[in-house]
Amino acid sequence: MTGALAVNNAEYQWDLFDSESYQQSNYATLHELDQIMIPLLAQFFDKRELPEHARAIDVGPGANLYPAMAMLPFAETITLWEYSSANVDWLRQEISGYRPSWDDFWQALVRSCDRYRDIRPAELLPRVVEIEKGSIFDLEEGRWDLGTMFFVAESITGMLEECAAATVKFVRSLRPGAPFVATFMEGSRGYVVGDQTFPAVEVTAQDVLGILRGVASDVTLYPVQSPQLFRHGYDGMMLVTGVRSGTADQRVRHGSGSGTNQRKEWSA
Repeated sequence: MTGALAVNNAEYQWDLFDSESYQQSNYATLHELDQIMIPLLAQFFDKRELPEHARAIDVGPGANLYPAMAMLPFAETITLWEYSSANVDWLRQEISGYRPSWDDFWQALVRSCDRYRDIRPAELLPRVVEIEKGSIFDLEEGRWDLGTMFFVAESITGMLEECAAATVKFVRSLRPGAPFVATFMEGSRGYVVGDQTFPAVEVTAQDVLGILRGVASDVTLYPVQSPQLFRHGYDGMMLVTGVRSGTADQRVRHGSGSGTNQRKEWSA
C-alpha cells in the first residue's frame, strides 16, 4: 500500500474482518513489542487508586485478549466493546475456550507485577467479561472506571477527524479521574486481514498528544520501536497512559522509546 486511504469508517465492511487470521498473524506468539508494552500497561494500572468494584472497558479488542487480561486484578467486570460481528463471535468463543498461547502473554504480566501471580485467567475471564456489540462512536459517557484501547482509533478510518473523535469518545466513556492505556500504530498506511483491505490514519505522536490534550491529564507517551515489526506499512507504535479529565489544561509527558525506563517530561 502506498498511502493512507482517505475514507471514513462507514465505507468498510467490518463484519468481514477475519478474526482468526488476525490473531494468528499478530497474537499467536508473544512478540518483542508486546514484551515492551505489557510492563508499561501492568505497572501503570498497579500504581493507580481504583474503586473496590471497578468496572473496566476494552474498546475494540478485535482478536486481542491481553489488554482485558491486564485489567483482571483491578476490575470486577470487564466490558469488551466490539463493533464487528465477526470479532464478537470470535471473542465469545475465545473467552470460553482460552487457548494456551495466551499463557505467554499472562506470564509477561506476572513478571511485570505481583498482582497477577495468583490469578488463573482461563477461569476468571469467563466470569468477569461482558461482550457488548457497539460502535466506538456510541459509547456512553462516564460509565467505566478504567479502560484500554489498543490500535483502534487510527485503524478504523482513513480520516484524522474520525480518529480524533473515536479517541475522545473512548476517553470520555470513563469517569473523570479514571486511568486508561491506549496504543496507536505510528504512520500506518492501511493493512490487510485475510483477503480484505482496511484503512488507517498516519498519526504521529504530535497528533495523539494534541487529541488527548483536551480530555486527559497526566498523559505520558512512550514510542515503542523495534526491528521486529508485525507487518509492513507503518513506522512504529505508541503507548499512551493517562487519566480522563474534564479540563483542557493538563501536563503532557513524552516517555522514552524502546521500552527503556528513562523518561523525558515536558509541559504542554
